[in-house]
Amino acid sequence: MAKNFVTTTINGDEVEFASYPGQSLLDVLRSELHMTGTKNGCGSGDCGACTVVLNGRPVNACLVLGVELDGAEIETIEGMATGTKLHPLQQKFLDHAALQCGICTPGILTMAKAFLEKNPDPTESEVRYGLAGNLCRCTGYDKIVRAVLDAAADMRADG
Repeated sequence: MAKNFVTTTINGDEVEFASYPGQSLLDVLRSELHMTGTKNGCGSGDCGACTVVLNGRPVNACLVLGVELDGAEIETIEGMATGTKLHPLQQKFLDHAALQCGICTPGILTMAKAFLEKNPDPTESEVRYGLAGNLCRCTGYDKIVRAVLDAAADMRADG
């Protein structure tokens, strides 16, 4: 089976890769591009561990085909920090101990960032609803929600 060549932008950088017709974006990121921050939780779009932002919209990377990405803009967890400076969400996850095993964390952080870009002043209920597609098997979500709310407050204050 022949691979298709795709040119896309990932975390602001133009990237070229070859993808088999049935290969998912998740597999392309992890196997072809060696970007292993995005995790494979279920492989069926049920857990959100593989959440990335595709053309401004959060998606499950396990459900998107790599061959569909020509000209697309993709944001992954690897693009969240600026150099060694953590994104406010990443720092608040550390401050609030909002992570445990780490499988869900990249997807939740990516989803939370996209959510806060659309709703910078959410209520607790809105955060819970906004992150509803991301499952965490280790926490009770309270620390995650508190971290997102705290990050949102800091991000608003920083303008």
